[in-house]
Amino acid sequence: MAGIGFALSAVAIPLIVRITIDKAIVGSASLNLLTLMIVALVAAAGLNWITHYVSETLIGRVSQRVLHKLRTEMFSRLQRLGMSFSDRMIVGGVISRVQGDVGALQESLEVTVSSVVDMLTLLGIAVVMLVLDWRLALMTLTVVPVLALVRFWWLPRARVAFLRSRETISILNGALNENVNGVRVIQGMARENYNYNAFQHKVEDAQRANIKSAQLSAILLPVVESLTGTALAIIVVIGGTFVVGGSLDVGVMVAFMLYVQRFFEPVRNLTMHYSVMQRAMASGQRIFELLDLPLGVADRHKALPLKTEDGSIEFRQVDFRYQADSPVLQNVSFRINHGETVALVGPTGSGKTSITALTHRFYDVDAGTVLVGGKDVRDITQESLGNHISMVLQEPYLFSATVFENIRYKSVHATREEVVNASRMVGAHDYIMELHRGYDTVLDQRGQNLSVGQRQLMSFARALLVDAKILILDEATASIDSYTEQLIQKAMATVLAGRTGLIIAHRLTTVRNCDRTIVLQAVRIVEHGTHTELIARAGLYARLYSLNYASFDDIP
Repeated sequence: MAGIGFALSAVAIPLIVRITIDKAIVGSASLNLLTLMIVALVAAAGLNWITHYVSETLIGRVSQRVLHKLRTEMFSRLQRLGMSFSDRMIVGGVISRVQGDVGALQESLEVTVSSVVDMLTLLGIAVVMLVLDWRLALMTLTVVPVLALVRFWWLPRARVAFLRSRETISILNGALNENVNGVRVIQGMARENYNYNAFQHKVEDAQRANIKSAQLSAILLPVVESLTGTALAIIVVIGGTFVVGGSLDVGVMVAFMLYVQRFFEPVRNLTMHYSVMQRAMASGQRIFELLDLPLGVADRHKALPLKTEDGSIEFRQVDFRYQADSPVLQNVSFRINHGETVALVGPTGSGKTSITALTHRFYDVDAGTVLVGGKDVRDITQESLGNHISMVLQEPYLFSATVFENIRYKSVHATREEVVNASRMVGAHDYIMELHRGYDTVLDQRGQNLSVGQRQLMSFARALLVDAKILILDEATASIDSYTEQLIQKAMATVLAGRTGLIIAHRLTTVRNCDRTIVLQAVRIVEHGTHTELIARAGLYARLYSLNYASFDDIP
């Protein structure tokens, strides 16, 4: 309604001027009529200002609500997309979509309603001009087809240029993110100059793309200005001839001049909006590409929560691959009973981490079945499966929050006493208390103000605080010194009591403490059993042990 009021007031003002000139000044020269026209003109101008303010305010509110919805939807999508997406995700590119592309879309949302108002204004002006004098109106509007032809030529080129501009910015953000996060490696390998040159090429590429889009954006506005001048010239020359000939009133000619300026003002706005909307279309395409990505791993329609105390894990003839031509697991079958602690060993690339990922259903198997608690993981809701399993990874990840908040990251309702107890069990409490604010110390990004061993102990405390039936340790002791490993080994004996443990271990000292060991090589299980049984079998495990390998990564 505010937009309609704005369009009507914009159309009414030149009409009031026309009546004032022809009726109140040139015609009867009535003081009362002149006063009335002045009041009407002030009222129309006031209505124009008020409706413009209301419409712009409402547009801003609506656009912000839409953007809020988009950002939260994109964040939710990113949180739920499968690991197949995360494996190839460029963080900077994703941030560029969530921030930069949504920002570009914000402009389009704000101009869309304005464009509708401009279209109504254009339609109203065209109708009034035809009613006032159809001859002069048709002559004036002959410039419109020229603008249409220019737009027809401009549109496909602009779309390509604006999409290219957004893509180069995304690539630039991705490179920036990698170089910032990897600055220690960069400085350690003296790659600063090489990376500077590589980044400079990306900046230049983005610069060229943005200059191209800016050049195309700058084309339409001068065309509109030239057409405005042409239309005014038509009115002055031909309209003046009509006035001299007595077939046109002076007030009508003045109204036409005002209408032409008002006619091309929304045209000028639409032209500028058009550039914005083309950018937004490019951004919108990238946004909805992300929103439309399949989850990869999603709950089945009839998936049920896992409600059992059983922490058993079973693989039945499982085949899995990340890429079609590269098998990771082939015909893998084993069972881990509830309460058992089983180690996975084997050379790099043998499929150990893939087994833990399939257990948590980060991926779906290509063939076969994975069962947790006696249930096919595809028939279980992912949330309940996540509550059933706790994981500690080789690379500990801590967030920019307090120590207390990091430890209870999963168990958000845990008390301070429970957090402290979990920290004591893994031997983290003493060093935490030595921090300047203890458990209330705010960690740097990724916990960089702690050593690797301290971060790993904290991630152990986080996992132990979760009352899960299955504990997965993916090379969790690889980055820890021998003394810290001894602390964890003691804590694990207590923590794993009554729970199922699945441990990827390279150190033989860790393997010997497990109930059983599964040995993988070349995407298959080659042997399994207790440490004593595997030694007696004189297979791969025994050969490695007899050669005194400290780690299975030492396999030639």
